[in-house]
Amino acid sequence: MVITILRIYMVFVIILMIIYAVRHFVFAYNRLFGKQRLYYNDIYSTRMPSISVLIPMHNEEQVLDFVLQSLLKCEYDRDRLEIIPINDNSTDRTKEMLDEYHEKYEFIRPLHRNCPDRGKPAGLNDAMKIAKGDIIIVFDADYRPARDMLKQLAVAFQDPEVGAVMGRVIPYNTNKNLLTRLINLERCGGYQVDQQARYNLKSIPQYGGTVGGFRKDLMLEMGGFNPLVLAEDTELTYRFYTKGWKVIYANSAECYEEAPETWAVRGRQIRRWARGHNQVLFRYLGKVILTPNMNWREKVDGILLLLVYAVPFFLALGQLDSFILFFLGEMDIFAGWWVLLFIGVYCSFGNFAPFYEIGTGLMLDGVKGETMLLPLIMFNFYFYMWNISLGFLDAIADIITKRKVSWAKTKRFAKADNKEKEGAN
Repeated sequence: MVITILRIYMVFVIILMIIYAVRHFVFAYNRLFGKQRLYYNDIYSTRMPSISVLIPMHNEEQVLDFVLQSLLKCEYDRDRLEIIPINDNSTDRTKEMLDEYHEKYEFIRPLHRNCPDRGKPAGLNDAMKIAKGDIIIVFDADYRPARDMLKQLAVAFQDPEVGAVMGRVIPYNTNKNLLTRLINLERCGGYQVDQQARYNLKSIPQYGGTVGGFRKDLMLEMGGFNPLVLAEDTELTYRFYTKGWKVIYANSAECYEEAPETWAVRGRQIRRWARGHNQVLFRYLGKVILTPNMNWREKVDGILLLLVYAVPFFLALGQLDSFILFFLGEMDIFAGWWVLLFIGVYCSFGNFAPFYEIGTGLMLDGVKGETMLLPLIMFNFYFYMWNISLGFLDAIADIITKRKVSWAKTKRFAKADNKEKEGAN
């Protein structure tokens, strides 16, 4: 009986890998040869809505100048714009620096939070209550929006079916080391191909929690963000879709982020993402299946998207499964190693870091030289599999113990870069 179960699970893992490989191949094919869906700035030219830009901050003195200076250069009517930096229990100079900006620019209105419920969802909820804009646009503190970013995001809300919009994220410190270059590959495939293809195919482009916007009244009617869920962005996506609203992707709305520069920081970030995403999986899988507000295409893509941060855990168990079968004598040596190779290599190309999507994205972006790094994705995959599996187990533990989640900010590196430049000068 045990051997039968192990064999059935091995078949399940291989089928799962093939499904995701086909999914990513379809997305890559669509971006290369399919019809590309126009974004709204190619169609509409009307009066822009009033917007409130929210920027969650906790001890962000290293980077807050970058995001605020970039926003000040953005082209948007000042009488229809306000910027609300959310100082969330900071202990550095964040408060003082934000107050200085407020003295210079009246439409920059900092919100200072000194309360025990620190975290991005809780901070956004408090800021939405005082925000004057009809549309909420969110940036993380380490992001640097382009000059036309606000217009690009806001124009989508001329469509009454659109509940949220997501722009494209591009790392600006890609040449720092090998890790940042690999992250750039992932971002390229994930946005230039994966997100745009899902927008083309009218499935589910995902709101990513930064470089995006949503309707304030709609979110408030739904009770705001759930502070118990780490992936507030993923939950917003599924909350909107199950209620009949759409999320739109704007590939031309580019914003620049600081990618983690150490493996330890990247590992903690991925683990947090996996934990939060799987919290949403457990809450929304049934709702996606049962809702009458999503068509079959949206439901299929929605389920596969929900499972993205669970699949690496299933694959890790699949590798353990193959070892057990081998040592029980249920596989000969060739079959055993073939299964390991199939799981490790083919899945790393077809699942979390899809080979075809990254290659396609690099070609579309005109940076073909970076394709030399593609073989390293196989090794990068195991790093992600470990950290995502830990995040999956964290999410299960959250359900069992009903413990309260705590927000962990990603470490910033911009200050070190500035010191190096000053020394060089």
